[in-house]
Amino acid sequence: MASKSVIDELKKTQILELLEQGKRVDGRALDEPRELSIEINAIPKANGSAKVRLGDTEVLCGVKIQPDKPFPDMGDKGIFMCTAELLPLSHPTVETGPPQAPVIELARVVDRGIRESHMVDVSQLVIEKDKSVVGVFADIVVIDYDGNLFDACSYAATAALLTSKSPKWTMVDDKVTIVDGEESQLPTTTIPVSVTMGKIGNHIVVDPNGDEWDSMDARVTITTDSDGNICALQKGGSDGFTLDEMVQCGELSVRVGAQIREKLKAAQQEAQ
Repeated sequence: MASKSVIDELKKTQILELLEQGKRVDGRALDEPRELSIEINAIPKANGSAKVRLGDTEVLCGVKIQPDKPFPDMGDKGIFMCTAELLPLSHPTVETGPPQAPVIELARVVDRGIRESHMVDVSQLVIEKDKSVVGVFADIVVIDYDGNLFDACSYAATAALLTSKSPKWTMVDDKVTIVDGEESQLPTTTIPVSVTMGKIGNHIVVDPNGDEWDSMDARVTITTDSDGNICALQKGGSDGFTLDEMVQCGELSVRVGAQIREKLKAAQQEAQ
């Protein structure tokens, strides 16, 4: 039996040969993301949730909203945090135990894209300044892995936040008390969309699938807001990007991001 490295090299050779002809292994154009489907309210008991399928990559995000203590230097702002986990059944290489570096990076990239876009207006999540605020926690679980978790997880978290409903709390006798029968949409200001591009040889491909992901020399994830402004960027891989390639990636992130944003908007409207 051939070793994994030999098989990977054969796959990369095939992928490169196709790219030289302007083709990809799954028939997509180089700047074409995989088919995206979004299911809202996938977890009925969560404050918000979404299941996203990007090609054969499938992830689930649940949002929990609850009172919390503010950070010491941010008493006038609520809290937003994002976590990620890969289920062992998602891919043969995933093992149980503490999160590995790629999973930690995954959570941070998704968190940063949402946080730096200021999607969640945390200034509106204050129950009483310096005493109690609202915490918003987006927990992502990867169900099936076939490349590009950054975008799939980002879309799931964004869709879940867009459709989350928050209870209302008030302070009564210095205690946080829920206001019965009152809830509202989570205050959001924009729709961040991440677009991940892989560099294979001298070619840039949008939304790499599993085989392309294993063959990449470098990758970059760029998140834009609803105005098309770049608000977050993460580079990975052993190789680099030229200035022209980074400009190309920036333009792709804006154009492809706008297409994905319309699908997120449609899912939000359908849930209302």
